[in-house]
Amino acid sequence: MAEQKIEQKPEDISISQTVAILIDGNNIERSIHDQTKDANTMLNFDKLIPKLLGNRGLNRLIYFREGKQISQKLKDRLHEFFHGSVRPCHKSADIPLSISAMQLASKVDTIVIMSGDSDYIELVRHLKSEGVRVEIASVDATTAHIIKEECDHHYRINEADWFTYAPKQVNQGSKQNKRRSNKKPQNNQNDKQATTEVKTETSNDSKPKNTDKKVTADSSHEERQPISNESDIIATVKEKSSRKYEPEYPQSQYIEPTQ
Repeated sequence: MAEQKIEQKPEDISISQTVAILIDGNNIERSIHDQTKDANTMLNFDKLIPKLLGNRGLNRLIYFREGKQISQKLKDRLHEFFHGSVRPCHKSADIPLSISAMQLASKVDTIVIMSGDSDYIELVRHLKSEGVRVEIASVDATTAHIIKEECDHHYRINEADWFTYAPKQVNQGSKQNKRRSNKKPQNNQNDKQATTEVKTETSNDSKPKNTDKKVTADSSHEERQPISNESDIIATVKEKSSRKYEPEYPQSQYIEPTQ
């Protein structure tokens, strides 16, 4: 009887390799933005990381990025799904990434460098000399040819591995309409106040004023005759001087001054 050849499927192979993924955030973002011409394009780590791992285990995931302003949502997502960490860099990420790669060389079987920069060529050669498998994941159009030849495997990041984030935009017309709608009751209140002020002014103006009549009455009470001659002036002075003092209160309460 002919021996039956049993073909072993790849799914039946148990692989115990551990992988560390080191990401140069600035390099990958610039490469993607050059391809899409859109600054809102971002990596979809939920799809990309499983592709890079295959059926291997993830030992470490570190995201290096220049600057201190790093999205807190990215930190939380990498930690929640991959137990990854984000490390801000003072300048470029090549030196901190290289140091971390050499520290992890004795703890993992494979190191995936997510960058196409040719500055990592010496790091790739050093890791390979230490017996570590080195893989590069980057956009093919922005990856140096020398690093593709030196690495053990090159994964080409394409449009299936990123997405475009569209921030919510509020139309200016709706904002203006909201402002106008908020201003309408204030204008109505101002109009009401103006109308009430006008009514009060008109009501005050409509009341007749008797000031002129009083003046005319007072002036008509004492009629004065014009003085024409000097003799008349002297006579009026004598009449005033000859008049006795008559107090306003009763005579019994008045005390004449002693001479």
